[in-house]
Parts: sequence; structure tokens; C-alpha cells
Amino acid sequence: MIALSTISYFESETNMDIVLLVARILVAAMFIPSGINHLTKADAMKGYAQFKKVPAPKLSVQLSGLIMVLGAASVILGIYADLGALVLAALLIVMAIKMHDFWAADDASKQNEIIGFSKNLSMAGGLLFIFAIAATTVDGTTINIGWTLTDSLFSIAN
Repeated sequence: MIALSTISYFESETNMDIVLLVARILVAAMFIPSGINHLTKADAMKGYAQFKKVPAPKLSVQLSGLIMVLGAASVILGIYADLGALVLAALLIVMAIKMHDFWAADDASKQNEIIGFSKNLSMAGGLLFIFAIAATTVDGTTINIGWTLTDSLFSIAN
């Protein structure tokens, strides 16, 4: 049973701002080191991209790294967090299909590809949830997603 003091604690807007900010950080933080690796180790990563038949492999690796870093910063800092979440979700869906094509994998790598595919789709789902909340307005007021530096770019009326 939840104590009433616990319920009133989380009803405070300031406390929920903290929870929402921590949630955005937890969802997006992994994209920063991954994106930096894509930018700084593009030569090493282009071989795998070539193996997966990615067009312009080195440039694609670098571009995906830039999208990851900028998208993560957007979500974490709340600078058009809705746009950052939507772009990261789209990137994850494309990467799941292109880079983790378990349906075409051999038996030795099929399980790892299924895990990578599922992980990417799961994270895309979380990012789409952030997008949906950040872009929703109720009676002209945006829904709170915690502390942000800008308002949302999109406004989807509820």
C-alpha cells in the first residue's frame, strides 16, 4: 500500500519535473557516447556498414553519429525535445531494419541480430512516447516534460 505522504510527494510539480528530466536523461544518454564513437571511429565502423550494404558507409556512420549526439542533447536539455525524440526514433527504426536484419542472418548471428533489432525498436518506442507527450497541448498549454530550455516545436492538440 502506498502511503499518502508518498502520493503527495509525487504530486508536487517540482518533484515530477525531476522525475521527467531523469527519465529523459536515461532514455537519451546512451546516444552521446555511441554518437561520439560513430564520429571518431568512422573508419573502423565503415567496414560493418559496408557489410550491411549501407550506401556511402563512412559518411552514413558519421551522419548517424551526428544525429545521435544532437538528438540526445535535444532530448536531455529540452531544446525542441519533441523533434530530437522523433529524429532519434526514426534513426533507430531505420537502423533496426538495415543493421539488424535477423531475417537474413545466418544461424550463428541470428540471436544477436534479434536482440539488436528488438532493442532498437524498444528504444524507438520510448522516444516516440517522449515525442507524443512533448508535442501534445491541452487547451493551448503544452504538457509538462520536466525542465526544458525551449518549448516544443510541434503542437498536437488533444
